[in-house]
Amino acid sequence: MQRIIVLSGLLMLAVLTASSQRKEDIVNYINAYKDIAISEMKRTGVPASIKLAQGIHETSAGTSDLVQKSNNHFGIKCKTGWAGPKVYHDDDAAGECFRSYEKAEDSYRDHSDFLKRGGRYAFLFQLDPTDYEGWAYGLKKAGYATNIKYSQILIRLIKENNLEQYTLMGLSTLNPGELATTDGSKDQEEASNESTYSGPAITMPAPDYPSVDFLINKTKVIFVKPGTSWLSIAQTYDLQLKRLLDFNDLESEVEIGKPGQLVFLQRKRKEGAKEFHIVQARERLYDICQEEGIRMESLLSYNQLDQGMQPAVGEKLYLQTAADKRPELAATPDRRSN
Repeated sequence: MQRIIVLSGLLMLAVLTASSQRKEDIVNYINAYKDIAISEMKRTGVPASIKLAQGIHETSAGTSDLVQKSNNHFGIKCKTGWAGPKVYHDDDAAGECFRSYEKAEDSYRDHSDFLKRGGRYAFLFQLDPTDYEGWAYGLKKAGYATNIKYSQILIRLIKENNLEQYTLMGLSTLNPGELATTDGSKDQEEASNESTYSGPAITMPAPDYPSVDFLINKTKVIFVKPGTSWLSIAQTYDLQLKRLLDFNDLESEVEIGKPGQLVFLQRKRKEGAKEFHIVQARERLYDICQEEGIRMESLLSYNQLDQGMQPAVGEKLYLQTAADKRPELAATPDRRSN
């Protein structure tokens, strides 16, 4: 009996460990690709929430063999007309041909074009971009996947990980008529049509992070509630206050306001996990450093920026290599303190 109890305990521990690792993989995947998903939504009209959910599912949150060897984030097969690189992978049948990409951004872009130019998906672009359930059921109806539970899987991923917030973030930075749509033409070029979106004003949701420490860019971080003191965080994690502030690019304590803040418990890295970050509305350089897990000095250096400068919304900030030129700056710099 005692042996059975021990084995049951070990099995439960293994399940909990696997679940925790799965959640961490998903958080890391979202942080790595949310900006690309938002950018592609603006370009083609594919909701960021749907794109991220598909990417998480198709790649097992970036850990699948296929994505590791091909950068194929959406399980798109070669099919007729594909002249790019290929890899072979067992799927519905052995040794099936899949598209291969130089980098993840190419896969995200090709996925958008695959949906936008494919006539069978045209009806999806008539849906409200916030109707992720309609998109999920529509993708299954149009034959994107053979899994009978594909729609429910996408919807569950969106709800559990609050992926809808990234669709809303993208919509909040658009002017009326700016969101791309499609007329369903198979050979249609990049987005140019006007949006049919006329929904209510966007209310930004609070970020959805784990309640325990997790990793951003391989660095330990927590999300703390408004009003939490830096001293209490330092004491909880047995850190010197000055060291904690230094980890977070701060010289002195600042109030943690709504909706809360990411607080790093280790020194952030000099390089980001991905190549670049697209500046969003109301997003400061400090916010970007925290979201990407990169040091402020590195972000400034890569992008030829000085402290206090505010890049314009939509500008690309490099996270791994030096930019050729400084990004366009906002007309009225955000002069709020960090």
